[in-house]
Amino acid sequence: MPSNSGTINKDLQAERDKCTFNNEEFTLWWVGGETKLKEKRFREDFFLNDPELREKVPLHFLSHKELYEESVRKATVAFRKVRKLQEMGQDGVDNYSALLGGLLGTGILKQGNPLTVHYVMFLPAILGHGTPEQQAEWFGRAWNCEVIGTYAQTELGHGTFLRGLETTATYDERTKEFVLHSPTLTAYKWWPGGLAHTANYCVVMAQLYSKGNCHGIQPFIVQLRDEETHMPLKGITIGEIGNKLGMNGVNNGFLGFDHVRIPRKNMLMKNAKLLEDGTFVKPPSQALTYGTMMFVRVVICRDMAAYLSKAVTIAVRYSAVRRQSHINPDQPEVQVIDHLTQQYKLFPAIAKSIIFKLTSDNLWEMYNQVTSELDKGDLERLPELHAIACCLKAITTADAATGVEACRLACGGHGYMTCSNFYGTYGMVTAACTYEGENTVLLLQTARYLMKAWQQALRGQELVPTVQYLARFLSSNSRRMEWDDSIGGIIRALQTVAAGKLRLAAEHIEQRQKRGATLEEATNQTSIELARTADAHCRAFLVQSGFEMIEKGCETVSPEVAKVLRTIYHLYAYDEALKALGDLLRFTTISESDINRLQAKLEAALAELRPNAVGIVDSFDIPDDVLGSPLGAYDGNVYERLYEEAKKSPLNQEPVNQSFHLYLKPFMKSSL
Repeated sequence: MPSNSGTINKDLQAERDKCTFNNEEFTLWWVGGETKLKEKRFREDFFLNDPELREKVPLHFLSHKELYEESVRKATVAFRKVRKLQEMGQDGVDNYSALLGGLLGTGILKQGNPLTVHYVMFLPAILGHGTPEQQAEWFGRAWNCEVIGTYAQTELGHGTFLRGLETTATYDERTKEFVLHSPTLTAYKWWPGGLAHTANYCVVMAQLYSKGNCHGIQPFIVQLRDEETHMPLKGITIGEIGNKLGMNGVNNGFLGFDHVRIPRKNMLMKNAKLLEDGTFVKPPSQALTYGTMMFVRVVICRDMAAYLSKAVTIAVRYSAVRRQSHINPDQPEVQVIDHLTQQYKLFPAIAKSIIFKLTSDNLWEMYNQVTSELDKGDLERLPELHAIACCLKAITTADAATGVEACRLACGGHGYMTCSNFYGTYGMVTAACTYEGENTVLLLQTARYLMKAWQQALRGQELVPTVQYLARFLSSNSRRMEWDDSIGGIIRALQTVAAGKLRLAAEHIEQRQKRGATLEEATNQTSIELARTADAHCRAFLVQSGFEMIEKGCETVSPEVAKVLRTIYHLYAYDEALKALGDLLRFTTISESDINRLQAKLEAALAELRPNAVGIVDSFDIPDDVLGSPLGAYDGNVYERLYEEAKKSPLNQEPVNQSFHLYLKPFMKSSL
């Protein structure tokens, strides 16, 4: 989609001219139909062309304080515009998703949105944990932003291990109040977005004590600041944690309590309850608290696809414009994208951005299905969904971070410039490797589920869809699968790898127990294998799910688009197989000649995608203002745009900097 374009770079135009499919048709498939595309483009025009939301000075030239203040200003302008859309009758949730997601939102707020946690954690927490009466009291005010909230769980001393949280909420039966307290420095809440200076309310997760007993982690609504003056309330210590690798507009904060009292009604009691006399009533099922967490992980997978599509759009367009080195000495320098090594850096990233989005759509369908089953009291598939959501979050965030960095490296020195927007994008993506569950811990949670599934398979019990391959593995007469380089063969081979790793991990845990280790000790001693098993399971799922979703998509598009989609998928499958060669050698009969043939197939897929690479990233339909990079603009005028960016530096606003007279000149004139 052209934006801010003048004359198109001739090399980039030549790439578009040789595209073999219709860009608009691909975009319609990618976005989800004509209505969604129309809404998307209207929304982008509505927000990006507002002078109040345009960048006046590049953020990297602002101070830390100025950056936060500009982020708050833009966030309030943006959400006022959402209200205006509601008045116009366009009040769909897509407006919020776009502003809080990985594309339009980061085009407007490049260092993150200080109101994000209010919308994606505070509001859902009220709905997920609050009674109808509590929702009536709090949700309307929060939805209208009469109060701004955040969600405080992580502490200075504890993150992933929730049972270790130290903040306490002790019930005082005499006054019918809870007393919130941070008994140590490590009990201070640490990291919540918007906490430092933006929010005035908070959902706080704390250890509940009543009648001398601890009842575990429960949610409480706590007022942090005066609603008029915004001053912190008595007993509240609050501030910002400091500068970070990225997301410096998010206003992450710390929070300490010194015997802060809140009324009993401020404990959110949809699930667990505390009666007036201090009696604790357990929730009907601990599983009910999983919902919000899994929803957020689905959103993260989708965001990783968006960030990766943004990075690879920049890198592919730049690679079509940049000329570097000769392939044949007697001919001119070639476009960087003509080098096979450059194609291998970039084209798998195109494939991953597509497969990750399709798999997140698949996961969303699973989430909705399991949620409807939960409402009927059926919890059977909840552990399966939890396990696949855990490992998908871990793999998509890790691969997206690697992919964004590969795109940066593919752009050479210019990719190192802050204005290229790889730095900002990488900061967003790599943060996701840690928040909402640290990746290694999530892989081990998936592995714990796989160990239970392995025992079920050994007993001949019926298995849920994502682990049914274990039964096939156990029924096989051979420990090594016969290699077959068809797509179906590659899927079975990757599933065999996961099953083989799982079998070995189970055997090694059993052996360590026989040597005297407890189950917990043996599991810890086998944890490297377990994490790798979960990784293999997830990659097999991605390859299988990707195949099913691509084939489903191909039924709705022209043969030209279908051919491109299948080539993209084939590249993804071949790349995953080649990266798992060591494991394939262990668990299948793959030979050297098989490997050579697989490598040839990968290279053929790269060659097939080469004429369409620019066409594919154009079809992602990302406006220039969202890409935010002189390297990736639609017009391809890379060098002119880089020069314009350079001129914006504060150091270029005067011919001689004062440091010359203050330091350099005296130093140069002094006799050493």
